[in-house]
Formats: sequence, structure tokens, C-alpha cells
Amino acid sequence: MTLLEILPSIGKAAPLRFDPAIWPVTTCSDEDGRLCVGDVPLTDIADEFRTPTYVIDETDFRHRACRYRRALPGVEIVYAGKSLLTTAVARWAREEGLGVDVCSAGELATALAGGVEPARIIMHGNAKSPDELRDAVTVGVGRIVVDSAMEIAYLAGLARRRQRVLIRVTPDVDIHGHPAVTTGISDQKFGFTLQGDRADVAVQRVLAHPILDLVGLHCHIGSQVTDAARYGEAIHRMIAAMADMRARHGVILTELNIGGGHGIPYVVGDRELDLDKLARVIEESLDDACAAAHFPRPAIVVEPGRAISGRAGVTLYRVCAVKTQPGGRTFVAVDGGMSDNPRVSLYGAQYTVALANRHPLGIKQRVTVAGRHCEAGDEIARDVELPADVHPGDVLAVACTGAYHHSMASNYNMVGRPPLVAVQDGRARALVRRETIADLLSRDCG
Repeated sequence: MTLLEILPSIGKAAPLRFDPAIWPVTTCSDEDGRLCVGDVPLTDIADEFRTPTYVIDETDFRHRACRYRRALPGVEIVYAGKSLLTTAVARWAREEGLGVDVCSAGELATALAGGVEPARIIMHGNAKSPDELRDAVTVGVGRIVVDSAMEIAYLAGLARRRQRVLIRVTPDVDIHGHPAVTTGISDQKFGFTLQGDRADVAVQRVLAHPILDLVGLHCHIGSQVTDAARYGEAIHRMIAAMADMRARHGVILTELNIGGGHGIPYVVGDRELDLDKLARVIEESLDDACAAAHFPRPAIVVEPGRAISGRAGVTLYRVCAVKTQPGGRTFVAVDGGMSDNPRVSLYGAQYTVALANRHPLGIKQRVTVAGRHCEAGDEIARDVELPADVHPGDVLAVACTGAYHHSMASNYNMVGRPPLVAVQDGRARALVRRETIADLLSRDCG
């Protein structure tokens, strides 16, 4: 009998070791205190695949995809592949009834290789090349989101059969976030503004090409949005714009894509977007906006990425060294860094870190988990609590790394990118192998 069984009130008072709002749904610890995901001890993955390694919980990914379909039953859910995309991930999205949006020829090829039907693919990008547009129209993607006048001209010349398109519009909704993740305002690189009739001119240009089938508008207000009301604002402005386009051009647009950017928590206390509230906001905003403009209700599309893949991911590192500077911080140096997680240096992102290979017994201390790269700003997490006895050889797990880690990894300092390993029901399998020095040298033509 354990102490918790003898005194159950202790269990109620003790803080959770792994916050279920942050870690994958299958996270637990075994009798040895090892962190497990998908019924696989993460130390076993570290031993077999070495570190750093990205781990993705297939059960968590599928669980969140299903949650979207349940919460938004009348909405088309399209997974934003830029957050995390491999052929297996594309297959998971397809099997859960999701479409996939892509931003490049590489992402398009990966989605197709994962068995996604071209009709369920949406092609994005603010600077698509003629070759990428040609690939998209050749395979017959469901929609192409046009982002510039030049793109409209390219697309009209490349299409050989009617191609459904959306026009990306900036609704001028400011989420008051970091400027790098605020995309709904006019002064940024994406889309056509409603101000100055730029979007209206784009509509005219698309309608001038009979081979282009204008079906609707697309907008994206930003990333890490936690206030559902902001999407309501966007819907009101977009419906008003659609009604104005009907009045000017006699065209009734039947689809409104309100993008993604749904926020998730990375550390305790972070907010996340409430899907049930989002569903209510979409319904109420559509009813009000369409009634006010006497406009027929369009089909709604949302494009979550991070909200599906983010919490499914954990990154494993091995501690290389621990040092405390006189009068300064304690640094826990690990064998990865900004090449496998650039979001800390890019956005000041914060992460939750846990000891993965044993029970965190004894007192804790505040430390900075530092990366291996030759940059002062190469950090994984600052001011996180780890056991005071953390030492070289320990394995650390960083939560919420399923989105924009594998997809944004680089070869800085000529370091190979980590493998991506999927776990489910006690089994671990590589989805993407570790990049080797031979891989790096194979591209060097010198």
C-alpha cells in the first residue's frame, strides 16, 4: 500500500506532475518515475534514437482532430500542414476526415503522398512561384488562395480547366499580439486590403478570367488567438465585404475561410481558445452578419494547425553540462537548441520542461535550459524549475513542441535535424529519420 492510498488527501493537495492542458493526453509516469507518452518510456526513445528527438503522440493528434469535428459539426476542418507535415501526419489528418492546407510544392507533394485527395487540399502562400501554381492546377487542388495581382495573372495563364480560387483579404482585425503573429491588419505582407478597394480590384481581375472560379474569401487574423470574439469581428467584416462585392459585381460568394491561429497553452496559466465558444461565436456572428446584409449564409472553413499538432509533440534532450555563474543564473546545457527550436529566439516563446528519466525528488531550483549553438540567445527555456540535482546524462522533455519545430528546424552550425518518432500503444516508430553529416555533405557541390 502506498502513502497516497493511506492518506488520499495528500494526492488531492499535491500538484500534478504533468499538466494535462500542456502535455499529450497519454502522458504518465511509470513505477520508476520515467515519463511515458503513448505507453512508451521516453528514455527508451532517447536510448534508441538518441537526442535531440521529436516525439509525436498519434493518439493525441487524432484526439484533437476529432475534437474539432465534434465541436464544429457544420464547419469544414482543414489541417494547416505548415505546423507539422509528414506523409504519416497527412494520413492521420485524412483518416480523421480533415482536409490539408499547404504552402509549397514540397508540402503539396507530402500531402499527396499521404493519400490526401487533391480536392481536399487548399494551396496557400503569399509568393507562390509559377512552378508551384502549375503543380497545384495540374493535380487539381480543391482551392488556391490568391494573394497578389501577379498570382492571378500567372494562375489564369497556367490553368487548363476551371480552377476554384479564394481571395485572401485582410479584415483589419488587430489581435493586439506580437507583430510577428498578427496577420489580420492591413500593414503586413498577406492578402488584399479592404481599404482602398484593393480586394475589390482583385475580385474584378479574377472575374475577368473565365477559367478561374471565384468561390469565396479567405482571412487569417493571427496566431495564438485565445479570444473567440475576434473571429466574430472578422466574420462581420468579411460578410459585409461579400455583400458589397455582390452589389458591385453581381457575384454571390459561397465560401468564407476564417483561417486558424487558435491559441494553445505552453506553460501553466496560459489561455487557450475555447472551441465550444468559437462554435457559438461563428453561429451567432454568421446569423447577425448575414441578416444585416441580406446575404445568403456561406460555408465556413477553419484551418487549425498548432491546435491539433502542438500538444501532441514532446522534444527530448540530454543534459551535457550544468554550471552556475557567480551571482548569476544556473545553466543546464543540452545537446539541441535553436536549430531544432527556433521559436524561443524568434518570438520569445516559453516552454514547460520536465525531467524524463527519473522521479524529480528533493528541492528544485530555477535554471535556464541553454542550447548547444554559438549564440548567446540560444535558449530552450528560461527560469524553469528543475531538480537541484540535475546532472549530465539526465533526459529532459520539453512539452508542446509538435508545431513549428520539425517544420522550422535548420542546420545551424551544420547540425543535422532530429528524427521525428511517433508513439502509440506502447510502440515507437520513426516517421522521419535523423539527418546525418553525409546528408549535409551530399548537397555541397564544392
